Amino acid sequence: MDLVKRLGPLLAAEAAAEAYGIGVEPAELEQAVWLRLLERTRDTGPPPHPARWLRCAVRAEVRGARRRARREVPYDPMAGGPLSGPEPHPAEHAVLTAETRRTLRAAVRRLPGRCPALLAAMLSRSDLTYREIAHQLGMSQGSLGPVRSRCLACLRRMLMAEVAAPEPWGKER
Repeated sequence: MDLVKRLGPLLAAEAAAEAYGIGVEPAELEQAVWLRLLERTRDTGPPPHPARWLRCAVRAEVRGARRRARREVPYDPMAGGPLSGPEPHPAEHAVLTAETRRTLRAAVRRLPGRCPALLAAMLSRSDLTYREIAHQLGMSQGSLGPVRSRCLACLRRMLMAEVAAPEPWGKER
């Protein structure tokens, strides 16, 4: 606990000096460094030169945040997709596509009523026609469109609540 009291002001100053340059809250940077210190003391004990270690840990967290910021593509929900940014490597693109599909399918499974079955049929790789989907689900073909619209609206609301992007530095809109 003495270490936390001694290093607190130094960490606050270091985090404040570095955080805004990389677009994160100083408190987030402080939290990451405290976590690093906790993990280190649990594994190998306190560092021999705590102030030096702390400065190095802050710099390491800043480097990591910069690397992540270069890889991340900002999302603009109003424009309907990612903002302009570097194209991902083909392997990254495949992983991101698979993750997006997994997230979408998981959200579809959480929908109420007939929605999961209807949207799963529409997302099916077999590319079913409306007639085939209606027959498979035991619905009239004329009701598929309105039900699909309600299901997609529900899915959109669900995903927007999960993906809602805050303003920079965590300030809500």
